Amino acid sequence: MRFAVVRSSAPGCEPSCPEWISAEGAIEAGTPAQLKRILKKLGRRKLPIIVNSPGGNVDAALQLGRIIRKNKLDIAVGTTKFSDCWPGMKDCRANDGKGAAYFGIASDGGAMCNSACPLMLAGGVGRVVGGWAHLGVHQITTTHFRTKRQYRTTYRVVRGKKYKITTETVTQDNVGYKTYEMSKALERRLSAYLREMGVGRGVLDRMKATPASDIRQISLADMLTMKLVTSRDSLDILTLAGICRRSPAPRNCREIPANAKPAKVAAIEAKAGPSQPAQVPLSQPTKAAPQPVEAAPGNGAPDKGFILVRGSVPMCEPYCPEWMWALPLGAAPGNEAPEMSFVVVRGSNSSCNPDCPEWISAQGVITSQTPQKLGQFLATLGSRRLPIVVSSRGGDLFGALAAGRIIHERKLDVAVARTDFVGCDPGEWSCLAKDGAYAGVTSDAKGDCDSACALMLAGGVRRLVGPWALLSLGLMGQDQMIKAYLDEMAINPDLFMALQRIPVEHQLEPDMMLKLGLTTGPQSVDELTGATICKSLPKPDNCRVTPSANAEAAAPPKL
Repeated sequence: MRFAVVRSSAPGCEPSCPEWISAEGAIEAGTPAQLKRILKKLGRRKLPIIVNSPGGNVDAALQLGRIIRKNKLDIAVGTTKFSDCWPGMKDCRANDGKGAAYFGIASDGGAMCNSACPLMLAGGVGRVVGGWAHLGVHQITTTHFRTKRQYRTTYRVVRGKKYKITTETVTQDNVGYKTYEMSKALERRLSAYLREMGVGRGVLDRMKATPASDIRQISLADMLTMKLVTSRDSLDILTLAGICRRSPAPRNCREIPANAKPAKVAAIEAKAGPSQPAQVPLSQPTKAAPQPVEAAPGNGAPDKGFILVRGSVPMCEPYCPEWMWALPLGAAPGNEAPEMSFVVVRGSNSSCNPDCPEWISAQGVITSQTPQKLGQFLATLGSRRLPIVVSSRGGDLFGALAAGRIIHERKLDVAVARTDFVGCDPGEWSCLAKDGAYAGVTSDAKGDCDSACALMLAGGVRRLVGPWALLSLGLMGQDQMIKAYLDEMAINPDLFMALQRIPVEHQLEPDMMLKLGLTTGPQSVDELTGATICKSLPKPDNCRVTPSANAEAAAPPKL
């Protein structure tokens, strides 16, 4: 999650405009410390928080809620559209002399607060979720890491006396295993927290009743009944330009003189790190410490390219709307992101051996060479049909269409998720596949599929985008070609119509993807790569017993 202090860029609000704290991205273990730092810099100023988050670390979400309540802050679900400069942009001088580092507009359209995020929301004094925002909950996923303790005893002689020295070494299994039901201890903690925040138990009951693989949206009426929100208002009551004309003006309004210096408080960014959102990591048998979770999308990864677009509708001058257009990755000059590569991966969870799922990892930018690489790669697999797990920020439109057709022809399933390799990375020269596959695990929380990538996804027989994966669509040109392709893939025509209504790249919610026919179900990548799928009947096509396991089973017993 990344925090930034933002000033409204709405025309006509100067010299007194509302300001807020933008909080975007997944909640991780270090997020509370970041919020504390930015609040310390703000001093006595009380700015509302506008949050847009898929969820994350439960313990961190509880800490955030308590920090927000202690500082008596309001909170709303929404996204911030930055103008001119945005967090992470280097050497931007557009706002020099304007008295603020970042300007933007807050909107609840397409915003979300899912999983652990509602626990953070509960900490607000005033809590609002507009009609266009999405708030959802589900069961808590807990990751258990096995620990091993080893003791070594040595002896040392000092001045003729013999001393016994015992040293202890603790090692942890990095893969671990997951459980998908809330423990009684955690239920008591969450129940006590919600009571502390004045929120009803209905939120917790809804969490427990929703499987971890699903996400249950809570309606505004139910949120009011549960006391999760404090009114039917939207975030406009906190960020609308006109609120500063009231008397007295809200506490988040600030008047700045002309030719002012940039504000000292700019942004607090999260450091990139591995993550699992909506999880409570535990170690056994020792007491667990919070594990890192998903960094904000784009954190630690190449940024997209952006260009400033001004509305060209007649009669709008001199006041025309402007917005930032996010180009597909690879379109921005100087963006040297790696091209899409394909490797076979075998699930590394020890509980699946000797029969484990395998899949094709497809990660990187789509280029004109991607279809050829995919065709050659599939040829090496012969008749095997493995699902494709894709994570890509987009790229070449024609390459995506050709790759989608290859996937469709081979009748492969596709899921949006990230593959994390265990032991070694295929990109390293010294890393070699064992028994024809690399070891790894999938996480839809790290999956990202933007622009042209969504068209590649459309070629799949089953098309899965889990609740934590991100998928964005926008105008890409070549309308007739895209329309013909979607018809060929038997995708609902409503998807093409929706593309025409999206002026800039826009993130789609799971319900909308399903409604438009881009996905075939609400399941996550676990449906194709989960450790237990090879125990089901009939057994999926992508399960395989490795030759080494067969040889071990056939070997005679040894004494």
